[in-house]
Amino acid sequence: MAAETLRKLAKDLNCDIHDEKLAAHLDSIDELKFCRSEFQYPKNKNLPPIDLNLVDGDEDCIYLCSNSLGLMPKKTADYVQNEVKKWSEMALYGHHHGVFPWEKAEDFAVEPSAKLVGAKPAEVAIMNSLTVNLHFLMIPFYRPTPTRYRILIEDKAFPSDHYAVESQIRFHGFDPKDALILAKIREGEENWRTEDIVSLIEKEGDSIALVLFSGVHYYSGQLFDMKAITEAGHRKGCIVGFDLAHAVGNVPMSLHDWDVDFAAWCTYKYLSSGAGGIAGIFVNEKHTKDDSIPRLNGWWAHRLETRFTMDNKMDLSPGAAGFMISNANMFATVCLIASLEIFDRVGMEKLREKSLMLTGYLELLIEESFGKGKDPAGKFYIEIVTPRDPNQRGCQLSVRFSLPIIDIKKELDKRGVVCDKREPNVLRVAPVPMVNKFHDVWRFIKVLKESADTVLAQIGTK
Repeated sequence: MAAETLRKLAKDLNCDIHDEKLAAHLDSIDELKFCRSEFQYPKNKNLPPIDLNLVDGDEDCIYLCSNSLGLMPKKTADYVQNEVKKWSEMALYGHHHGVFPWEKAEDFAVEPSAKLVGAKPAEVAIMNSLTVNLHFLMIPFYRPTPTRYRILIEDKAFPSDHYAVESQIRFHGFDPKDALILAKIREGEENWRTEDIVSLIEKEGDSIALVLFSGVHYYSGQLFDMKAITEAGHRKGCIVGFDLAHAVGNVPMSLHDWDVDFAAWCTYKYLSSGAGGIAGIFVNEKHTKDDSIPRLNGWWAHRLETRFTMDNKMDLSPGAAGFMISNANMFATVCLIASLEIFDRVGMEKLREKSLMLTGYLELLIEESFGKGKDPAGKFYIEIVTPRDPNQRGCQLSVRFSLPIIDIKKELDKRGVVCDKREPNVLRVAPVPMVNKFHDVWRFIKVLKESADTVLAQIGTK
């Protein structure tokens, strides 16, 4: 466990776990510390809410929000500018020439993406955006019948997923009040129990056409047991898919070995492709061998080799590529490639190893500094919503405060902390192994105490 390792290390260093010396040592032995230099890291002075009376404007901010928008790789600007230059200099010929010919630029992102989700390259395609892809994938994978027509999702799924599923149900002539099943958390608990999800599938499975869960829940940061959910769904004859928006680039996955039917993900969070970046899909190879499977076709599903014969006879690309619709945005694609090159060089195993320690360090400092009972006056404490078991979470910790979250967030903003609030009352804090140092976590705890003291003083004067 990270806590035990950290306590022992602090003892060996003859310091307390709160000591900056421990953070500095952890950074000095971090074999992935070079990764941060591959990204543009924001300075305090460039953040709109900053109060330069409270922070050094030239210092790096405390960026703990790559679970919402990842930082820009330094190569991104060069890659985009190269495509701008190519467009200006050769126009049409850019489709066929250059480092990333536009007619197949997305192909350069397929193999590294497949490694991240544990798939065969032929099972992955880079296309569209996340919710668009979910709709496209529900064309072949949500095929309701009069007796098997329901969709199971987690209660309080990300709104876009919920809206997409409801609209698909209505599109097929069913009523979401009956056809949408929400897997709920037990009363008084914060997270789902895998056994409850499995039990619900076993109970309702004969009427369920599709199980569609998040890989990691956006609000709580819970990592679902995708393997167990897939197995339970398949035992009852259900199709099983996942939204991997908060899982890809965050946790290792084995979609092919788990026999997942399909998945979709965005790339602007942990994969740092930029806001609105191009997305990805996984389609299990067992489904791609049947060309008759219902799908919405477009020109880009046609094999590149015969695409320009223009005979209007579909020569379907094999694998997940056969689900593509149209050519990818060239700029969005090279932005993703710039990031994937770093992931491919590092590998998810090493990132996960650091992530467990980094998030464990954050968890330990929160517990020791702000756990219930740590404040003698009992006025300020923090509750961690995210599962305490490291195997049931990624790098995100969602936390609740005893003080008004809006006031705490305002003070953190002033001091250069970038993390996000999610309604109704949690702050999502994500130390990401690719770009964050242990010292970022140490600074966050220090600034959080300053912010809480300020809010307490303000409340005392009211």
